[in-house]
Amino acid sequence: MKFLHTMIRVGDLDRSLHFFCDILGLKEIRRMENDKGRYTLVYLAAPADADHARETDAPLIELTYNWDEHEYGGGRNFGHLAFAVDDIYEVCSRLQAAGVTINRPPRDGHMAFVRTPDNISIELLQNGKSLSPAEPWASAPNIGVW
Repeated sequence: MKFLHTMIRVGDLDRSLHFFCDILGLKEIRRMENDKGRYTLVYLAAPADADHARETDAPLIELTYNWDEHEYGGGRNFGHLAFAVDDIYEVCSRLQAAGVTINRPPRDGHMAFVRTPDNISIELLQNGKSLSPAEPWASAPNIGVW
């Protein structure tokens, strides 16, 4: 397992970038804008991690700016921790056998979400190419929120 990123939702992207980059000193590694989904993702790294993060996409802080939402209550501004795993199906099966609910099953062979006992979201991403869809995951529904 490899730590990838922590996601934080921000209400004012410019203000947040000023804080994280200009004041704190983090470096912007990459940016993605999604017109259809109406959001922008900006990935930041600490200066000492920047070169490594450009090569490996980790470790990063992901700032998520939803264009139509600017205030988050109840801790919803903190998104999730993300980890790359070598076999997403094996990891989800192991977690499920240990009593963990797979909130967003890896139907696509690429991404799943679970929650910690304190209700913090954990994103699991298949390392490398997505696995072929397989049961029981391909038809598994979402459970709760992720």
